[in-house]
Amino acid sequence: MKTKVALITGGYTGEAEISYKSSAFVYSQIDKEKYDVYLIDITLHSWAYTDENGQKHEIDRQDFTLNINNEKLRFDVAFIILHGSPGEDGRLQGYLDMVGLPYTSCGALTSSLTMNKGYTKAIIQDIAELNVAKSVLLFDIDRPKAFDLVKEKLTLPLFVKPNAGGSSIGMNKVNTWEELPKALDEAYDAEGTGMQVLVEEFVKGREFSQGIFRDSKGELQVLPATEVITTREFFDFEAKYTPGLTQEITPADLNKEQKDRADAIIREVYVRLNCKGMVRVDFFIQNDTDKFYFIEINTIPGQTAQSFIPQQVRADGRTETAFYSELIEAAKNEI
Repeated sequence: MKTKVALITGGYTGEAEISYKSSAFVYSQIDKEKYDVYLIDITLHSWAYTDENGQKHEIDRQDFTLNINNEKLRFDVAFIILHGSPGEDGRLQGYLDMVGLPYTSCGALTSSLTMNKGYTKAIIQDIAELNVAKSVLLFDIDRPKAFDLVKEKLTLPLFVKPNAGGSSIGMNKVNTWEELPKALDEAYDAEGTGMQVLVEEFVKGREFSQGIFRDSKGELQVLPATEVITTREFFDFEAKYTPGLTQEITPADLNKEQKDRADAIIREVYVRLNCKGMVRVDFFIQNDTDKFYFIEINTIPGQTAQSFIPQQVRADGRTETAFYSELIEAAKNEI
């Protein structure tokens, strides 16, 4: 019998739009000879599967099953392609743990931790040869004095971004102190990001993004890095999703020493944060020093044909179909 896969998409934030694009691509690539795939759309109003006739079937949230033609359908594994909450912040993973359904992403604790950029930096900052930019983590209670706290501790230029959230929503680069109040407001007010703001000193260097995953044999596999070169001042939401604004070079032009160092550091980040499935680590290599600077980790990376991970899979000589099969089989082996 084929493995029954719940391909979970949607979400509770503005990132749902990206989730639908990612899950459509994943659905098109999964090996239908091996897997029966059911696209499950999770929104604030419903958790449901829509069949080929357009009929909607609600998920029974007691055990994450479907009732189709008066028969209960149980899934063997969940493939989570849901960016933002509840698919990237650990909420969905905690629920799936409770109903006993294995899934393709990091666990609840790791997902929740890594959604918080400031907390993540605190865990990984003592990894050898890994550097983190000097920063200030601001909470809701700090908002009235946020400007003074930042000016006292950091020097320009700065990156200001929500401490939780993705797709660079609410993120700004600040070159003058006059620009800081507006940037702080945008980060604090970004949808679904928890009213915490991370302000970091700017690191001038080349920007990269690199995937890593654990295969069905339990081995860590590091994918080729992608270099990101944007015509914008930084890799913001517009640069990510507007064609022509960004050049992405995969595999990146790294010398052997840089590549070996990046691979080793990313492996250590994956292990130290107790990751599962596929994740993507974003980093700078500083121009003047060649030092490796951590930016952030993404535990549910984008999966359109143009996204970093599929680019890197292809550059590694793999097909997306084989890659997704590895993720599914690895999740099944977690049972």
